[in-house]
Amino acid sequence: MFSLRTLPGSLLAPAAIILTCLVAACATDARVGPAVPELPPPGPSVFRLPQLIPWSEGAGPRVPAGFRVERFASDFDNPRWLHVLPNGDVLVAQARTESMSGMPPEVISLLTRQGVFGPSANSIVLLRQTSREVERHVLLENLHQPFGMLAHGGYLYVANTDRLVRFPFRVGETRISAPAERVIDLPAGGYNNHWTRNVVATPDGSRLLVAVGAGTNVNEEGVEPPDRAAIWEIRPDGSDKRLLATGLRNPVGLAYEPVTGELWATVNERDGLGEDVPPDYLTRVVDGAFYGWPFVYFGNYVDPVQQKLNPAAVLRAQQTARVPDLALGAHSVPLGLHFYRGNAFPERYRRGAFVARRGGGSRTVFNGFDVVFVPFEEGLPAAPAEPFLTGFIADSDRAQVYGRPVGLAELPDGSLLVADDAGNTVWRVVSENR
Repeated sequence: MFSLRTLPGSLLAPAAIILTCLVAACATDARVGPAVPELPPPGPSVFRLPQLIPWSEGAGPRVPAGFRVERFASDFDNPRWLHVLPNGDVLVAQARTESMSGMPPEVISLLTRQGVFGPSANSIVLLRQTSREVERHVLLENLHQPFGMLAHGGYLYVANTDRLVRFPFRVGETRISAPAERVIDLPAGGYNNHWTRNVVATPDGSRLLVAVGAGTNVNEEGVEPPDRAAIWEIRPDGSDKRLLATGLRNPVGLAYEPVTGELWATVNERDGLGEDVPPDYLTRVVDGAFYGWPFVYFGNYVDPVQQKLNPAAVLRAQQTARVPDLALGAHSVPLGLHFYRGNAFPERYRRGAFVARRGGGSRTVFNGFDVVFVPFEEGLPAAPAEPFLTGFIADSDRAQVYGRPVGLAELPDGSLLVADDAGNTVWRVVSENR
């Protein structure tokens, strides 16, 4: 089992993983959003690279009683994100991390062997379910780390890591040959390599929202562009860009809650403050809100690096940062977000949120590597997240896992799809009783 404890200290800084951190100070309650939760103090950090092992014959993830899980399609090349078209076709974005500037060679070598780092497929596969099989078609190739996808207004929008592009597209087509049309350039790179870019449309279709993660851990060098760690709003042609929300270190999942119509997002928080802080989270995205990164986390908890670099900015952030709505566990890496809108699942699941937690390595005991369910009432979380699709951790002590859930989507029949990038599989969860 690999641990960054074995690396020389000089190699850890570029990876933004700190083995011993200063204790951060807490100030008065943040003034915006929900109540500030009580969090443990920062402590030493660790990193344990998850090691992928195969499922035994006939084995797979676990679901609650009354559900079953099956392989919808397999043999992908790092399937990350899903998008279901109106006719039921499923788009699967295949991509992986291609470069990691500043990462120690030992880490890159291990990530390459695990399939996390290396040449990216850079393609979108279309799946079509027939009465006999799930057909597979290569819809697009030669992209640049594609992630978010959106069929909208006669186009297929694809969020590459460095550019949002679109292609003329009619639902039902299985191959796109037209060249890409640039919509808007996106900032890319950075040693932390938050390369995923997501795109969704507003409910009325008049605007697009694009999620752009930070390129650093906590902007240690003060060079982070102001439009990273943010959610952008643009017109479908790329014009009239503005920042909808900022201070979100790595926003990925974007979805509208069906009762209130409010936008929600999954956000990955910073590393280097210990195994138990800060929590990654699920939150409402409020127009014009600032969520704290890099100066504070979860409302008013001070980042020790920024306290040294920008004490005045930290103080301002404590007074203005919005508190996220729901903690999802430190280093759990929540990515996929889907509000269930169908009728196939039992009533308690309807209009609630499913979150795919890919799981990270910054804990002695792994957190995430699952899909959780968050019950909602009147547009807000009614209870903490509960396990839904589990069993991906084979042996936490040995850092062994069977897969890592990422993308979520709902088929027209109400079943739930889960993209497992490490396991190169798309799983399907079906309700056996309504």
